[in-house]
Amino acid sequence: MTTLKLGRRALIAAAVAALGFASPVSADGHKVLDSIHFLIPGGAGGGWDGTARGTGEALTEAGLVGSASYENMSGGGGGKAIGYLIENAESNHGTLMVNSTPIVIRSLTGVFPQSFRDLTLVAGTIGDYAAIVVGKDSPINNMADLLAAYDADPSATAIGGGSVPGGMDHLVAAMAMEAAGKDALNVKYIPYDAGGKAMAALLSGEIAALSTGFSEAVDLANAGEVKIIGVTSEERVDAAPDAMTMKEQGIDTTFVNWRGFFGAPGLPEDKLAMYQDAIDKMYETPEWEEVRARNGWVNIHNSGEEFEAFLEAQEQVIGDLMKKLGFL
Repeated sequence: MTTLKLGRRALIAAAVAALGFASPVSADGHKVLDSIHFLIPGGAGGGWDGTARGTGEALTEAGLVGSASYENMSGGGGGKAIGYLIENAESNHGTLMVNSTPIVIRSLTGVFPQSFRDLTLVAGTIGDYAAIVVGKDSPINNMADLLAAYDADPSATAIGGGSVPGGMDHLVAAMAMEAAGKDALNVKYIPYDAGGKAMAALLSGEIAALSTGFSEAVDLANAGEVKIIGVTSEERVDAAPDAMTMKEQGIDTTFVNWRGFFGAPGLPEDKLAMYQDAIDKMYETPEWEEVRARNGWVNIHNSGEEFEAFLEAQEQVIGDLMKKLGFL
């Protein structure tokens, strides 16, 4: 079985997501913060972009934060934004940077010299399954069709993604192909800077399939623009109930990508506490539930020291898996 485990704490959190995680919002809708500026390490249309904007939407509409602003800073596989946050720490105490599993992967592979240890860990917030999708007019309708096309002509069956070679989208595609009995190292992977550009390449026919976050594919799939041919969840997801899991198709692999928020190094304790308080309270609001359900996310919440322990455990698991697949 090829599976990427996120640690016992995260799995338990995912299983009990519906129970809620934090103290309720006060009856008077008490505002925790006047404003938050979200730093997004990739372009528009990607999973980081959707997570930051969805979180900002929930926090502001629930009255927990007065206003939210957003800044997309692509480059270096996310390294440009991380470097900026570190180098301008004192002026960025009002900024939260969104990130996810790639901060672990890209640190391991040396894409950038920093790691999550160089930042202030605020909170992990959600999980997002991965999906393999094809264009609406593609003759490929399921994973068996994709595997048949790959067997017939591997070089013409490129799989794209919104991450660098050896990054998360590449890793997920490799995991799926490996679990299907193929040599993951022979899979032709084409990287794009952010999910939006990768999706455009799929729709133009530049790639045969796309490895992406499930939430990024849901809206286009529901609109009939793409077909989701495999999801890395244990069971089908409510947001796209017709999309089959990998496991249903005999491919024994699962994966969920966490997403969360980081502050600049040296973030004052009182400011950190306010960020964590706002995020804690967000889970009890209908505004957050609307955003979460719309995107097909799983609530996976851990703050502070729990977030640190979670990341350290994932770093070990991912490192071992990448070595097995030849990425390290």
